[in-house]
Parts: sequence; C-alpha cells; structure tokens
Amino acid sequence: MIKLLKDYRRYDPAAQSVLEIFLFYPGIKAIIFHRIAHFFYKLKIPLVPRAISETSRFLTGIDIHPGARMGDVIIDHGMGVVIGETAIVGNGVIIYQGVTLGGTSLRREKRHPTIGERVVIGAGAKVLGAIDIGAGTRIGSNSVVVESVPPNSTVVGIPGKIIKRGIREGEELQHEQIKDPNG
Repeated sequence: MIKLLKDYRRYDPAAQSVLEIFLFYPGIKAIIFHRIAHFFYKLKIPLVPRAISETSRFLTGIDIHPGARMGDVIIDHGMGVVIGETAIVGNGVIIYQGVTLGGTSLRREKRHPTIGERVVIGAGAKVLGAIDIGAGTRIGSNSVVVESVPPNSTVVGIPGKIIKRGIREGEELQHEQIKDPNG
C-alpha cells in the first residue's frame, strides 16, 4: 500500500503529502475497499463482497466488481469509473475519470478486458470485451477500444485505432502528443 501511495504522489504534482492522498483521494479508497471485497469474493462468501463494493461505489463514485483482479492501480479523479467482474488490471496502470472496462457477453466467462502494466487510459475511454491491452499502451480520452492492442501503442477514436507504436517509458502521460489522425 505504501508503494501505491508513493506512486500517486509521483503522478500528481498537486498532492501535498502521502497522508493527504490516503485521507482524501477517492481512487486510493476504492482500491482499499476493493482489496477487502476481493478477499471475501475469493472465499466465495455470499453478499459481503457486493455489500463492500456498493459501499465503496457510494462513497467514491468508483464501481469495481469484487471479482476484478487489480494490481497497484492509480485511479485519478475516479468519478464514474466502472471495472467489471472478469477484468484484470496490471501494475502501474493509470485510469482517469469516466473509464469503463466493460463486458460484451452475457455468459459466465472471461468477458472483460485484460490491461497490461503501465497502461494509461484517458478520461471517458471505454475498453470493451475479453481483449488484451499490451503493456505501456496509451488509450486516448473518449476512445472506444473493442480489439486487442499490442504493447507500447497509442490508440484513439471510435472504434479505437492504433495511431502510433513504440511508446517509450516516460511518454505515457504526454497526452498533448496524442493527435487525432483525421484532423
């Protein structure tokens, strides 16, 4: 948990202290609630994981299903984030407000995305289905991604299209370099 708090501090120049992040950032609260809910989910205890998840959603505005597998994830300005039951999210991922990691099947199977490490998902983006998003990828704000994406790519648009490959470490937050290929 200490590493995650330090990661938040590193990525948010407005944060004054780790204590401020712990006390007032909804993303860190949602991750803590999720870890508790996921523990009970794995034990197959009925209702308790969903009750914890619903309490978290009410308090933070972030909806993470107890079955989702989450690494050390930064959820920045998390209002409206939805992460589905079979989603897998790697370490170092940054998720902005309004992101959905959603399912596209009604069957009890893997139906949500797998997000690799160090992926940045811009505000309002939707990543839908049992697809894989490769490590180091950037997904532009409001993009709708419905197909797997190789590592170190930049994806924008509806439907999401790869506009760049070969993102280097340290470029993941340079949103100003994500350009609309159509205009």
